[in-house]
Amino acid sequence: MSGSVRDVPEPKATGSRVVVDVETVGLCGTDVELFAGTMPYFRQGLLTYPVRPGHEWAGTVREIGPEVTSVQPGDRVTADTFVGCGACELCRTRRHHLCAVHDEIGVRDGLPGALAERIAVPEVAVHKLPPSMSAAVGAFIEPGSCALRGVRAARVGDGAAVLVWGTGTLGLLAAQFARALGASVCVAGVVAGQLELAKRLGFEDVVRADDLGGRQFDSAIDATGAPTVPEQALHHISPGGVLALLGVAPEPGVLEVNRLVLNDITAVGVLGGSACIDDAIALLQSDGVDVYPMIATTVGLERVAGILRNGGKVPGTSAPKVQVAPSG
Repeated sequence: MSGSVRDVPEPKATGSRVVVDVETVGLCGTDVELFAGTMPYFRQGLLTYPVRPGHEWAGTVREIGPEVTSVQPGDRVTADTFVGCGACELCRTRRHHLCAVHDEIGVRDGLPGALAERIAVPEVAVHKLPPSMSAAVGAFIEPGSCALRGVRAARVGDGAAVLVWGTGTLGLLAAQFARALGASVCVAGVVAGQLELAKRLGFEDVVRADDLGGRQFDSAIDATGAPTVPEQALHHISPGGVLALLGVAPEPGVLEVNRLVLNDITAVGVLGGSACIDDAIALLQSDGVDVYPMIATTVGLERVAGILRNGGKVPGTSAPKVQVAPSG
């Protein structure tokens, strides 16, 4: 699929819509799949071209609809990617990311993403950012909320020994959050430059995944999306521990069910971080959490297609996150 920058109609602040001037957008693996046409939603009929990606973002409220009461022009905000119907049992119990007819900003048909100068989003999805938080940090709220939900699923607490497998954006965020919550964290991966980045972020226990030996942990967080990693990580979890799965593999993997049962290990799948957005905002302001070394570069809209064509990566750096300044 080829990408292009196009003029589109100005978004309107109708009803409960909020129009935001987009300041910063983060690119992620989902955007690469959207560009390549490999995103499963295409096959499921939930997404058609043309599509405007962008679900990791921050900006400033430009205009509000007549029904909006929670924000005002000038407020700095981000938004939940998932928007449910609001009426079903899942939505009523704050699990709108599982709503059968939910929308996903910048990912499914219905709500265009933030790779634009301005975006219109439903008020229900909007979350305020602290005035002191930069747009660069604000654009980490979406992956940060996913990582935090994975950390909580892994039952991470003060004094816990946690293995974080994966040194991309989700893995490095999960490792920093686990550390901020008092855990002892081992970061494992295979990309040499990203292992060095983990060390620069202050982690001392950083290993190549094949050098873990027989080490055991209270919990493990798989943030790789590699189909073989969950089974490998399972062998490093102590009896009664937890395996939290953040990555989405391109093909089915295998888990040794007998090991799960006989060691009383809990395996938890984590889809999205809607329930953790406000807590992620707080954690991303805390001491010991630093996202800036994770930013490879910031580009304008005209460079996005080339970067997505290259798998979302920028040559010459191992930092995992590319950010976009739509008005830059």
